[in-house]
Amino acid sequence: MRILIVEDEPAIAQFIRQGLTEANYTVDVVGDGRDALDYALATEYDAIALDILLPRLDGLQILQVLRARGNKTPVLLLTARDTVEDRVRGLDHGADDYLVKPFAFAELLARLRALLRRPPLQADAVLRVADLELDPARHEARRGGQRLDLSPREYQLLEFLMRHPDQVLTRTQIIEHLWDLDSYVESNVVDVYIGYLRRKIDRAGNRPLIHTVRGVGYRMSEDADA
Repeated sequence: MRILIVEDEPAIAQFIRQGLTEANYTVDVVGDGRDALDYALATEYDAIALDILLPRLDGLQILQVLRARGNKTPVLLLTARDTVEDRVRGLDHGADDYLVKPFAFAELLARLRALLRRPPLQADAVLRVADLELDPARHEARRGGQRLDLSPREYQLLEFLMRHPDQVLTRTQIIEHLWDLDSYVESNVVDVYIGYLRRKIDRAGNRPLIHTVRGVGYRMSEDADA
């Protein structure tokens, strides 16, 4: 899961980034309103935590533009304002939830999980391709009933593939979803992690489910010719 944090207070932004990273989310952080809008429009995020008071463009303006352009990414507003009018205004602009500062990280994480469980992501539903299952709520993957021992990055890659069954995902799409924009990533890192996954998922006796589309990327499918 990839989360965008829009927060102009460096200490709070770092606090959130560290906590979400430790919870195995991929996190991008920006502190400027215009930059935040560019990020949100250019990248597919699973959720956005959005401060209201920001330089150059405030959170409500960002939210209004996103919804006007058909962007349905779940948005959690972060603000020090706690009046009913402020909450109503944020929700009327298209926010999905509202969290008042100061807040405990556990509550932020719980609210993000709740947003990710809502349609269309349905993050609490078990994902299935053939006899391969992934349960986001329990953070577990099994094939043929046997639990798979996956690293956090392997798990994220598998979840991304399984959320897009029968679709070809390019290496660029995979990198953009699994690694934050501040990271330097070698060009072959996707191939390396696909290899790790294959050794655990498509091992001897199992029908291969991860297929290479030469010159393009990878596809998760029961059918090699899909």
